[in-house]
Amino acid sequence: MPTLQFKGKTIIWNHHLSIPYHTLEEVAELNFQPDKGGGNLIVEGDNLLALKALLPQYAGKVKCIYIDPPYNTGNEHWVYNDNVNSPLIKEWLGKEVGKDDLTRHDKWLCMMVPRLRLLRDLLSEDGTIFVSIDDNEAHSMRFLLDEIFGGENFVACNVWQKRYSRENREIIGDVHEYIIVYARSLETFKPTRNLISITDEQRKIYRNPNDDPNGPWRSVPMTAQGFRPNQMYKIRAPQGAVFEPPEGRCWSMVEPEFKRLLEEGRIYFGKDNNSQPNVIRYLSEVDGVVPWTWWPHDEVGHTDEAKKQIRDLLGESAAFDTAKPVRLITRILEIASQPDSIILDSFAGSGTTMHAVMEINQRDGGTRRCITVQMTEADANNPQKNNCRDITRKRVENAIRAHSYDSGFRYLRVGRAIDAESLLAGDLPTYEQFAKYVFYLCTGEHLAGRSIREKDYFVAEHARSVIYLIYRQDIEELTRLALNLSVAEKISAEHPGKNLIVYAPACFLDEDFLDAKGIQFVNIPYGLFQKNGRR
Repeated sequence: MPTLQFKGKTIIWNHHLSIPYHTLEEVAELNFQPDKGGGNLIVEGDNLLALKALLPQYAGKVKCIYIDPPYNTGNEHWVYNDNVNSPLIKEWLGKEVGKDDLTRHDKWLCMMVPRLRLLRDLLSEDGTIFVSIDDNEAHSMRFLLDEIFGGENFVACNVWQKRYSRENREIIGDVHEYIIVYARSLETFKPTRNLISITDEQRKIYRNPNDDPNGPWRSVPMTAQGFRPNQMYKIRAPQGAVFEPPEGRCWSMVEPEFKRLLEEGRIYFGKDNNSQPNVIRYLSEVDGVVPWTWWPHDEVGHTDEAKKQIRDLLGESAAFDTAKPVRLITRILEIASQPDSIILDSFAGSGTTMHAVMEINQRDGGTRRCITVQMTEADANNPQKNNCRDITRKRVENAIRAHSYDSGFRYLRVGRAIDAESLLAGDLPTYEQFAKYVFYLCTGEHLAGRSIREKDYFVAEHARSVIYLIYRQDIEELTRLALNLSVAEKISAEHPGKNLIVYAPACFLDEDFLDAKGIQFVNIPYGLFQKNGRR
């Protein structure tokens, strides 16, 4: 398979592994109706750190990801900020990437790689990722997604007609963008892909000229491509005409099935009752249609519609040239989500994705949950800027109020790092935060729904293993904590025959005793980050 080469690729390819896990701190005063939120989260912070922080709880759980990353036109004013331990990339830090930057495409690809790799880890086996992009990086994005998701998992490249009026500013008018789709596993996704609702125009095709009691209907050709011997037979119309399949085609069903439909009055021979047979399909039988790669503005919205939606919710001064209409995202959700799915958008912008999730939930009674991540975009010239709080959050809250959505959200902020350096410096996570992290470290799964018992250091059971964390969020107390004889005897007696994994700051027991009791000791912090080869 061809691969894409760019400056910094070998440096950045596994950068997501070196990113420390961070806590996600709830900002209670920025929550909105959290009791109705059903798991909706707005996360403030760098999306690379946020995605890594989400892994312990959401790895393999996200059904549908939609992202709208910078298109790399040179006009986005984005700054490369991933602190990679490389002299080459350190030269890029903190500098705005402009149109004349000769490494513009390299920087963009280096920014996208670790995020896409973490997004893949968050996807469920039947999940899909939809990526909005334009011609500036569509070709590069395809190569990148091929490498990360596998070329065999490419689903489609949809063309969205973003404008409805003629564009006269360029050599050839630019009126479309792309939405590239990859599955975590194409074969697993295929059976779960949904049909989309038929449009009003498609509905008009169904008529009822003969007052059929079954309602409006249309005739569908009864032929199929190819040659199948059991589908090659003669059909006689009521007025005597005899028909065989046209050259290169066969009938779309075997003869017994045809006779059954004929008896039920489901075969139509034209107004003269002497034309080539067609099958009658009733509107009431149409669950939907297979989605196409052409997404016209009249079906899924356009940029002017998106701008109006934002102005209605954030005021006339709000200006977003690249915002997406709610109808566009609901089309994606209609295809790729189930009523109880988790949806993720790590380039949240104005919050359209969460708005769309609430809209489709209201429409079909679903309980989809949405996680959105947005940076503050503060800089030296505007240190108080907070786009996540003042735009993403505000838009979603106003949408809930304006449309009476029975929903809400919790507002989280990327917090402290959970790494050796932070722990040694005394910057300590809560017991629950640390417990979720070590559980994921051991199992690769999330801890939701399990009861943590901080009092006796119990984290959870998993298969034949039991995980304990001897820890307190107090640096002085930590210096006195250890896996000692009384703790070891107690947990061994409670879980006979189980593999015991115990995280603790120290251990006062020898290896022979630990082996005899089936205990694996993991030292905090030094051994923590080598467990099971995970980081």
